This record gives sequence, structure tokens and C-alpha cells, in this order.
Amino acid sequence: MSMLNDFKAFIAKGNILDLAIAVIMGAAFGAVVKSLTDGIIMPFVGLLTGGIDFKSKVINLGKMPVTSGPEIEAAVAAKEPLIYYGAFINEIITFLIVAVVMFFLARYAVKLFKGLEAEAAAAPPTGEEVLLAEIRDLLKDGK
Repeated sequence: MSMLNDFKAFIAKGNILDLAIAVIMGAAFGAVVKSLTDGIIMPFVGLLTGGIDFKSKVINLGKMPVTSGPEIEAAVAAKEPLIYYGAFINEIITFLIVAVVMFFLARYAVKLFKGLEAEAAAAPPTGEEVLLAEIRDLLKDGK
């Protein structure tokens, strides 16, 4: 029964909801980045590399010829062993885009929080804070 109570306390904390929201937002952000990568960035990469379509880049370990999209599909249907290094390159580019975006978001958040901390430190104490400080000092003195 103790484990059930512990689980209820764990679920009751706001952290679970925050985590769930973060996972959902992360999945949505991943879809946006994938669309950006596949639809906008990779065509430019293909243009810079002479029209190479990385999605069709595979290493064929089987016997079927694999040089185009339909041949790749036929090899997959025939369960031929293929190494999809082009898809791996796409994923690396997607990861780098996400990393750069997250870096800028984190950098902005750090600046924002520093600014908020500076504002809070510069604000004069409220009457309640002064009263609590006096109580704390009286308790320290033992009165």
C-alpha cells in the first residue's frame, strides 16, 4: 500500500504534468524541424552537392541492383540488406538544426532569468519580508 501512496504523491506533483507537456512539445517541435530539414534545407544541400538526394543513398549488401528509389523499394520488399547512410546524414543534419535552435533558446532563457533575478534583487523588500526578517532575527537571538 505504501508504494501506491508514493505513486499517488509522485503523480500529484506538478513535475509530471510539466514533463508530459515537454514531451508533447518536443514531439511537435521535432515534426517542425523534420519538415524544415526535408523540405527547405536538404534541397539546398542537394543543390550544393550537385543534386544528390541523400534519401536514396544506400550501401547494397545484397544481390539486387539499387540505384534509384523504386529499386530501393523493391530491394526492401525482397528483404535485401541495405545500409541507409543517406538517411543517417539527414538525421545528423536534423540533429544539428535542433541543437542550434535549442542552444539559442537556452541562451535566451539564461539572459531572461538573469534579468528577472536582477529585478528581484533590486526591488525593495515588502512589509511582509521585513516582518519575516525581524522574526528570523528574534529567533536567532533566542528572545
